[in-house]
Amino acid sequence: MMKNVFSTPKKVMVMVAIMATVAGYAKNDNSKNIINKDAKTTAITLNVKQGNLLTIKDANGIILYKEVMAQKGVYSKGFDLTALPNGNYVIELEKDVEIKVMPFTVSSTKVSFNKESESVFFKPVTRVKEDLVYVTKLALNNEDLDIEIYKEADDYSFEYFNNNYELVYKEKVENTKSLERIYKLSKKGNYKIVYYSQGRTHTEYINN
Repeated sequence: MMKNVFSTPKKVMVMVAIMATVAGYAKNDNSKNIINKDAKTTAITLNVKQGNLLTIKDANGIILYKEVMAQKGVYSKGFDLTALPNGNYVIELEKDVEIKVMPFTVSSTKVSFNKESESVFFKPVTRVKEDLVYVTKLALNNEDLDIEIYKEADDYSFEYFNNNYELVYKEKVENTKSLERIYKLSKKGNYKIVYYSQGRTHTEYINN
């Protein structure tokens, strides 16, 4: 469980401090991910689609800034990251099936990005066809994936929605770059599938 290291007023002040100074969308989408810096402002340029989520997080995973993309195109915005306390941070762009992770460090108001440290996390993709569940996921570095399947108890009560599921199957997938699984749901009902990989948790709900 992540600990919130900021009190609410301080967290709000940090969010305000890094608010964008320049913003805009371009009509074409031929640009690659670009990070440019001047004395104070870091300009982020990304190819995005409507609904993509941009976040800035600290080392504890606390979200300091987030924005849902309003339209498809080349997104460009400037941030004053020098206002952040010294430490390690990440800018993440969450797309349909992947999360682009761009780490940076703030030290004495200096902001440093390391292109070699950038990474892409591929989210598990879940498809349901009748009583079959198809799961696929890319793991280019052979990252482990833990899968847990829960079935909702028959005596479902809305009051106990979050803890009214029982574990019916679990599996740990290792040493594979392309994961493909098919699960058969033997009983009718509501299911919850929880995926764990690289410190991230992804949950899907299925009404069968």
